[in-house]
Amino acid sequence: MFENLTDKLTQALRNLRGTGKLTEENMADALKEVRAALLAADVHFKVTREFIERVQQQCVGQEVLKSVSPGQMIIKIIHDELVSLLGQGTTGLGEKRPLKVLLVGLHGSGKTTTAAKLGKLLKKRGSRPFVVACDVYRPAAIDQLEILAKQEELGFYAERDSKDVPAIGAKALDAALQQNADVILFDTAGRLQIDHELIEEVKQLRARIQPDEIILVADGALGQEAVSVAKTFHDALQLTGLILTKLDGDARGGAALSIKSVTGVPIKYVGTGEKTEDFEVFHPDRLASRILGMGDVVSLVEKAQENIDQKEAERMAEKMRKADFNLEDFLSQMQQVKKMGSMQSIMGMMPGMSGVQLPDDSDRQMKRTEAIILSMTLQERRKPQLLNGSRRMRIATGAGVKVLEVNQLIKQFEQMQKMMKMMKGGNQKKMMRQMEAMKGRGGMPGF
Repeated sequence: MFENLTDKLTQALRNLRGTGKLTEENMADALKEVRAALLAADVHFKVTREFIERVQQQCVGQEVLKSVSPGQMIIKIIHDELVSLLGQGTTGLGEKRPLKVLLVGLHGSGKTTTAAKLGKLLKKRGSRPFVVACDVYRPAAIDQLEILAKQEELGFYAERDSKDVPAIGAKALDAALQQNADVILFDTAGRLQIDHELIEEVKQLRARIQPDEIILVADGALGQEAVSVAKTFHDALQLTGLILTKLDGDARGGAALSIKSVTGVPIKYVGTGEKTEDFEVFHPDRLASRILGMGDVVSLVEKAQENIDQKEAERMAEKMRKADFNLEDFLSQMQQVKKMGSMQSIMGMMPGMSGVQLPDDSDRQMKRTEAIILSMTLQERRKPQLLNGSRRMRIATGAGVKVLEVNQLIKQFEQMQKMMKMMKGGNQKKMMRQMEAMKGRGGMPGF
């Protein structure tokens, strides 16, 4: 989401390199570009103005240390101000158990999916979540929540024949407590826009269940409109937190940078994709680092720890060291990487790589590569040398690709095997030439 903002901020700060001291003169043009970058990202104009003023106050007259360039110093100042703007520290849910969480928001913001995502995350951390379908106007919403609850093994309650939302909430609360649930998530109805009827229904439900947390689920792609929606809901319901969804899209990201400052309500979680695992605790300092192109190594390591089996990784490393790596091993590695998220999101966490744009079909290419390998027999994966012309044609048909794509995969895999043997033999120069050859041909498919 923040690629354009990252590029523009990087360009704005590039001109300060080589300057011995930060002055009003050399700061003026840079901050003008920073202001333009923030406004282009749909950050609220008042938030932008106050942000620039604070940065300017801190920068002017700062002596630049011998070991630090002016560009590095202003990046540090802007980073700290971004963290302040986004909200200091991580703010999770309350510690009280059982915890009642009321999810509110407009139609299309992703409340139903978010209820399941939050339930999955809490379950992974030792809680016993229970989700309640309070959107009685859309039967599909009840069906969706039931399917997701079953998929993630969460407690579930719904009444398809009742429109009495407060009564449904009260009965669901009793059912959840009987099942020893310690976190109850209430998925409420939305509207295309905020109206009196919507607010009154949520108020009645709040009065009946007495929630410990009232969290607005807001679409991050709405930009400044999301800020207005959050403020209206907060004035009516006194929100305790926010969840921003769709941060994996091509929206400009202004909502994330404005919403905390305007409402005073902390962002607690963010949705980063469509799958139930694409959901994270919100870390202001990590997002600030990503925006400035500094990556997010901590989140990358955490994702790896959560999704990659350590024993399997050690086994693979040993096989690669011995140059005993086959297509079955490659499939296993690729499937573990997929669990961490899209290739573009992984790139965004790597320092200096957030501005690098992968081809639009990089994830689709990975799926094609996976389909090709899955169309092989176990024996063929372990011994690719068995893959003659007729076998390759059968594999291409099974994977729904051209024979040419199968040939490319096998050829590039053979090149990778040669490179591993060179590493084992210590022939570094030859290995570098092999890597350049693979790079020239696009590397391994899917990567």
